[in-house]
Amino acid sequence: MGESHVEDLFAKGVYALENDHIYLALSCFEQAAFLERTSLSCSYLAYCLAKVRSQYPDAISLCKEALAAEPGNPLHYLHLGRIYVMAGQRNKALSILRQGLKCEDNAALLRELTLLGERKHPVFRSLERSHPLNKFLGLALNKLGIR
Repeated sequence: MGESHVEDLFAKGVYALENDHIYLALSCFEQAAFLERTSLSCSYLAYCLAKVRSQYPDAISLCKEALAAEPGNPLHYLHLGRIYVMAGQRNKALSILRQGLKCEDNAALLRELTLLGERKHPVFRSLERSHPLNKFLGLALNKLGIR
């Protein structure tokens, strides 16, 4: 099994992922990472693991490994951000996506940040965001269109 076989598997996985064949993509990336462990194959594999199997801790560590190997690649930031969103860690996702934008202006990162949106400041900044006054007054002001 030569290098071209690994490249074919990787290309097939990317094509499958782009066409929403996530199970096929996972299989391709698993095989590609088994044959030759690269930062790109780890990043794509991590995203597929999170999406298909909900293995968030494994996916996060794989993606962080890829990010440590190639800190300038915005694709790793995108995948890690999406994994954090799937894992319910929105604040970490926003932070990672913003870090990725510092490395390189990337349309996919911008799109992901736009989809996540920004939270408004709490009504009473001296209180925690989760304080009942901030929660209920913020909801009421939003419904009235004041905020």
